[in-house]
Amino acid sequence: MDADAHSDRKKRWPWPWILAGVVVLVAGLAPVLCCGAALLGLANMRYTPPVRVMPTPYAQSGTPVPHRADAITPANAGQVTYLAGWGRGAVKQVTWSPDGRLLVVAASLGVYFYDAETLAVARFIETGIEATSVAISSDGTILAAGTKDDTVQLRRVSDGALLRTLSDKPLLDLIRYPNEVKCVTFSPDGTILASGGYGAARLWQVGDGGLLHVLKYENTVHSLAFSPDGTALVLGVYGAAHLWQVSDASLLWSLDLGPYYDVSSVAASPDGTILALGMRGGIVQLRQATDGTLLQLLRGHTDHVSSVAFAPDGKILASGAWDGTVRLWQVDDGTLVHALEGQAGFMSVAFAPDGASLVAGSGDNLVQLWRVSDGVLLRTVEGHTDQVESLAFAPDGTILASGSWDGIVRLWRASDGLPLRALKGHTDASYSVAFAPDGMILASGSRDESVRLWRVSECASLSERCGTLLHALTGHGHAVSSVAFSPDGTTLASGSFDDTVRLWRPSDGSLVRTLGGHSGTVSSVAFSPDGAILASGAWDDTVRLWRPSDGSLVRTLEHRDNVTSVAFSPDGTILAAGAWDGTVRLWRPSDGLLLHTIGRHSGQVIDVAFSPDGAMLASAGAEDGTLRLWRVSDGRLLRTLVHPSNVYAVAFSPDGTLVASGAWDGQIRLWGVP
Repeated sequence: MDADAHSDRKKRWPWPWILAGVVVLVAGLAPVLCCGAALLGLANMRYTPPVRVMPTPYAQSGTPVPHRADAITPANAGQVTYLAGWGRGAVKQVTWSPDGRLLVVAASLGVYFYDAETLAVARFIETGIEATSVAISSDGTILAAGTKDDTVQLRRVSDGALLRTLSDKPLLDLIRYPNEVKCVTFSPDGTILASGGYGAARLWQVGDGGLLHVLKYENTVHSLAFSPDGTALVLGVYGAAHLWQVSDASLLWSLDLGPYYDVSSVAASPDGTILALGMRGGIVQLRQATDGTLLQLLRGHTDHVSSVAFAPDGKILASGAWDGTVRLWQVDDGTLVHALEGQAGFMSVAFAPDGASLVAGSGDNLVQLWRVSDGVLLRTVEGHTDQVESLAFAPDGTILASGSWDGIVRLWRASDGLPLRALKGHTDASYSVAFAPDGMILASGSRDESVRLWRVSECASLSERCGTLLHALTGHGHAVSSVAFSPDGTTLASGSFDDTVRLWRPSDGSLVRTLGGHSGTVSSVAFSPDGAILASGAWDDTVRLWRPSDGSLVRTLEHRDNVTSVAFSPDGTILAAGAWDGTVRLWRPSDGLLLHTIGRHSGQVIDVAFSPDGAMLASAGAEDGTLRLWRVSDGRLLRTLVHPSNVYAVAFSPDGTLVASGAWDGQIRLWGVP
């Protein structure tokens, strides 16, 4: 499924369910609310994750999976819980510790501290919700993490302990109108924290969390920076920049720049005389801090400038942009010093305290360290991955394969999340992965219009031959959205955005036949357990059942919306199909009888999977961030499992003891009964 397609659809909030949930919450808290003091605390109720030092190999790959003996069943589904997390999540912002020894990365799973010399993970602080921005106090003791749920967490750097959560919104507003905190920064003396997001910037007293000022706007505050003496605060917003006096929140000056000059990043020079504004359209402006007078226009970027930063001596300005470059400029005359090339757009740049190095976070979730003097790339932090589009367990359950938006297919050891191999060859997103029945071959379908077959028979033993490319299958005229092997392994089916299904011979990569008839993207394909039927779900609101032996159409099943995923039950008597309308339909494929309509998610159901015994169905919510477990016999919801971000993929382990989910933030989560 194309991620662009996800973003094009408006998020639909399930108001009846949210209101019902609020009623249940209030009813459950009624005895407590009767105590007047609890009323004051309700507005600030938050999920507070346990403080824990994450063991190796978590910092590198994932938490070990606890030993389990029982499969997940309808009887124990209510006990299913989060067991392990693999991957580091998507990179949001990068900065330095004040002493320059650590690189600090805000990611969708929390905040990582990397040793600047070795790039080893020195510390990880779990925030419990996606961290969108980060700042460290000048004395290095307090971490401020802006989050996706419109709050700011203040944590102790030494052990990650939560000191307080900053928010001036009631709980109901946070549920109904979730907005992320776009930016956070400490005043130079560390006594005040500024945070910006949709509709306002806020100034907080760090010592007690008291709210000092609210600076209201009609649009989003993208960036903010204190003057070096802490007396002023500059804000970048849609089409404008503003300078405020911190003591009384009085406006010192305002620049109306127009919508083309949307200010996404601001920075103050170390001596406080110059302000840098990074803008849409690839422009960087240098302005006089006292009155906003334009000093220089720095041109060279070809896309949105997302981050600007001054070197500690004020002589060099760094600008990172969506055009995949970081540019270093001489501040006094605007001369370009270096243009540092990346593979994807840069979202965040920051100089080391000594000015010798520059760290940059990019859209492909890499953290890169550059030497300022000559622009040489020193080191790269890998391991942060893009959104997980697909998951598949090997037949023996020892390996989990994941396809990602970054085009890399990754193999993980299922017992502890150890990365076994990164299969590189696709030039665009990997939408689908599937193991052959004997576990010796892995197929991957990609947005680059190809299907690739990889040798994976020796991956569990870490053999060098693991991941050898066997065949690259070409012929589709658009992205390949789904792949599936027949039960005997002699046929591979692929569905595509070109509205067709193709059948291939894996042994030599030859094309057997092309199945046409859909009038929309074929989003998912699946063979029946006996291999006699192939199901294809498409964005024409239908599921088609084919006879792969001769390519004939058996029947067409009608859905009410675009079909995103199809799966047969282990005994072949039921076919499940998820769709954009948030429902899953269960049919009897033998005669096309509709058995149940299950739902509903508050957005697209992007993937479905049956448990090995066929008693349960798991569905992944592409917009509501949930994984749901349903009882197949009557469609009853058994368990809702919440991800930090939107869920795109789901798979049961062959023994039924685990269910894995992959999400937008690049994380793979494993769930089970502990």
